[in-house]
Amino acid sequence: MGAGGRMNVPLEGKKSKSDVLQRVPHTKPPFTLGEVKKAIPPHCFQRSIPRSLSYVVYDLTIAALFYYVATNYFHLLPHPLSYLAWPLYWYCQGCVLTGVWVIAHECGHHAFSDYQWLDDTVGLILHSFLMVPYFSWKYSHRRHHSNTGSLDRDEVFVPKTKSALGWSAKYLNNPVGRILMLTGQFTLGWPMYLMFNVSGRPYDRFACHFDPKSPIYSDRERAQILLSDVGILAVSYGLYCLVLAKGLLWVICVYGCPLLVVNAFLVLITYLQHTHPSLPHYDSSEWDWMRGALSTIDRDYGILNTVFHNITDSHVAHHMFSTMPHYHALEATKAIKPVLGKYYQYDGTPVYKAVWREATECIYVAPDEDDKNKGVYWYNNKL
Repeated sequence: MGAGGRMNVPLEGKKSKSDVLQRVPHTKPPFTLGEVKKAIPPHCFQRSIPRSLSYVVYDLTIAALFYYVATNYFHLLPHPLSYLAWPLYWYCQGCVLTGVWVIAHECGHHAFSDYQWLDDTVGLILHSFLMVPYFSWKYSHRRHHSNTGSLDRDEVFVPKTKSALGWSAKYLNNPVGRILMLTGQFTLGWPMYLMFNVSGRPYDRFACHFDPKSPIYSDRERAQILLSDVGILAVSYGLYCLVLAKGLLWVICVYGCPLLVVNAFLVLITYLQHTHPSLPHYDSSEWDWMRGALSTIDRDYGILNTVFHNITDSHVAHHMFSTMPHYHALEATKAIKPVLGKYYQYDGTPVYKAVWREATECIYVAPDEDDKNKGVYWYNNKL
C-alpha cells in the first residue's frame, strides 16, 4: 500500500509460454464496448482530485528525497562507492520520474480530474519538467488511441511491411545488430520521435511535435502547440541557469541521466505494449476501432508496475477506457477479462527476455499467404 491506497491486484490465470504466443482472434468480437463497460464497477470511472494529487505529491516527494540524498551525501562516500551510488540514483530517480510522466499522460487523457483546465495545468507542468511538449504529445497520442492497430493511421510504433524495410534490415538481423538497434531505440528513440516523427505515421511533409504548423495538428490545436513549446523553453532556460550556477556535470548527473532513463522506459513500455507475435495489425479494409484497441497487451514489470502506476499491466483496459484513472485500472482489468476472453492478451515473460524475443521475431508485418483475410497483418522475421 502507498499514497492514495495503491495496490497490486494479482491477475489470475497466467498463460503458458505456448498460450502467450498463440495469436489472438482477429475477427470482430462477439461483445460490444457497452457490454465490456457494463462489467466494470461504476466507481472505477470516478476521478478524485485528492486521490490523483496524492500520487503527484507521493512521486515528487520520493524524487526530492533521492535528490537530497544524492546531492548531500554522495560526495561523502569513499571514492569507489560514489561510482556505484550515482548510477543507482539515475536508475531509481528515472523510475520515479517515469511514474510522474505517467500521471501527466493521464492528464492528457482527462483521467486526472473532472476539470479539463486542471488536467491540462498539471500535465503541462509535469511534462514540461520532463522535456515533453504536453499539448503536442496529447493530441498525437489521442490519435494513436483513435487508430490503434491501423497500418494506415496509427501514430506511433507503426510496423513496416517487408517491402518498406530499409537496406540495413538484413544486416541488423543478428545478435549484434539487434543490440545496436535496441540501444539506439532506447536512447534516441523518444527525442527522434518528437523531433522527426521517427517510427510514427508517415505524412506527406515534415512532421515535428514542436512545430505548430506540423501536419500532425489541426488549425484549432496550433496555439496550444506553441504553449507546449513555451513550457519546454522555460524549463530549458531553468536548466541553463543551473548549468551556470552548478556546472554542466552537476546538471547531467542530477537531471540529465535520470531523464535518459525516463526516455528509455517510455520507449520500452510503448514498444512492448504494441509489439508481440500474437498481435494483429490491420489495413483500411479490415481495421475498426474495437479490434484495434484490443491489439495491445498487458505486461509484468514486477514492482515497477506500481512505480509506473500500472500503465504496464492494465494497458488493455486503458486503451478501451482511456479516461479511467489509473488507480482503478487493475480492478477494471480483472472485471473485463471474462468478457474479453481470448481477445485479452497478457504476457508475464520477464521484460529483458520479451524485448529480445520481440526484436528477433517482430521485424515486419505481412498477411498470411493462405489466408483470405489479406487486410490482417502479423509479425514476421523471415527476410
